[in-house]
Amino acid sequence: MYNNIKLDKSLYSITGKTFTQALEQLDPSENYAGTELAGLDSFERQLKRFNIKVSGENCDRVEKFFASSESAVLFPEYVRRTIKAGMNEASILPEIVAASSYTDSIDFRGLTVTAAGSDIVDQSGSLPVTAVKLAQNAKALTKFARKLSCSYESVRKQRLEAFGVILKALGAQLSRSVNALAVSELADGVTESTTAGSSITYADLAEFWASMQDHDMTVMLCSPALMADILALSEMKYCVSDFMASGKVKTPYGVTIIKSSAVEEGKLIGIDASCAAEMVYGTDVVVDFDKLISTQNDEIACSVICGFSKLTEGAVKVLALGE
Repeated sequence: MYNNIKLDKSLYSITGKTFTQALEQLDPSENYAGTELAGLDSFERQLKRFNIKVSGENCDRVEKFFASSESAVLFPEYVRRTIKAGMNEASILPEIVAASSYTDSIDFRGLTVTAAGSDIVDQSGSLPVTAVKLAQNAKALTKFARKLSCSYESVRKQRLEAFGVILKALGAQLSRSVNALAVSELADGVTESTTAGSSITYADLAEFWASMQDHDMTVMLCSPALMADILALSEMKYCVSDFMASGKVKTPYGVTIIKSSAVEEGKLIGIDASCAAEMVYGTDVVVDFDKLISTQNDEIACSVICGFSKLTEGAVKVLALGE
């Protein structure tokens, strides 16, 4: 049972396994089907074991994790999960990435897909070819990292929910940097089209959407200022009910518009999210567990390693406002 598991920091050091995966091996969630603990993973069951409440009106203080040497082992995973939650909340990647994969290398070579010829073939004619190739050059993965300076004495009496807000903000800051890399990689090498005027019109949006002839433009990325201009267009008033229902801004023809400070001012990036990009992880979110288990820690260091590649030719378009 979960309350008999021996916790120590070696669970963070098992090659090829996260802390939770190592814990799940010792305490499989499938054993709790049909019980009051169903729906909790192995880490959440350990929080219950040590009666640590991480949210809500009566949530515990940071020092609750350090009431024993075993409960202290849970603190790095709490920090990692909370930082990752902040990253997920600020991430635009679920809206623009078609596939995700992992590598244990420091670089990767993505795939490129190019289709040529007509699909209509005469009898005994040559078949058209869709070529799938490795990218010509390998790309180095990028490490995103940040350190939060905070002595144990300064945070030990803080409520975990309030401390979690700080950790989520740290994760959101990292995520915005990851977003910027994704936007840069997607726009790289794409020939821009330009509007006739210096401000965006609804006709410009419609023409931009239609310019992606061989793919379906599902997402448009733009800067916050350009997003405001788009929302001010009279035609967009018909989309208010969709926003109220889903929380997403869509054009009348169904394209999701996402604002991101990573997009250059005055530009729109159109994406067919079903086939445009692959995200490659070198690591998931990582924290320095050894220092965090000690009650004398004075910093929280976290990092994630990842990279991006474009998969399909023509699945990304860029529109720039005219002079």
